[in-house]
Amino acid sequence: MSGDNRIDIKNRKASFEYAFIDKFIAGIQLTGTEIKSIREGKANINEGFCVFTKEELFIRNMHIAHYFNGTYNNVAEKRDRKLLLNRNELNKLQNKLKDQGLTIIPLRLFISDKGYAKLEIALAKGKKLFDKREDIKKKDTQREMDRRMK
Repeated sequence: MSGDNRIDIKNRKASFEYAFIDKFIAGIQLTGTEIKSIREGKANINEGFCVFTKEELFIRNMHIAHYFNGTYNNVAEKRDRKLLLNRNELNKLQNKLKDQGLTIIPLRLFISDKGYAKLEIALAKGKKLFDKREDIKKKDTQREMDRRMK
């Protein structure tokens, strides 16, 4: 099992596009061929986002490639997948989503110590253009300071 823990698929655009308010770790309901594809690292969460359907949380647009040996067991690559959170966390997220401009985005997909696929999600607010420029300035000044320290 220890070999599986190296799977860590990140959404690199997320921190640039959004300001995070709260983070959660959710399980994902997958089929057998999907978990095998994830273990091979063939998944992408960059376009993914989460939506509520009948009090349950689903991730949309998360791409998991077909498993090579999957034959007829393969399912659609971008199907909606149910996220597993406890009722308190789901209620908290649903109440916060009522605020204008908030969304739930995936941050990273990883394999837990027990071998389950987990998704780190964040309640986030979209950044405006000037926020992004400010972040770039901060990174540049930090980089300059690091260079001078050396």
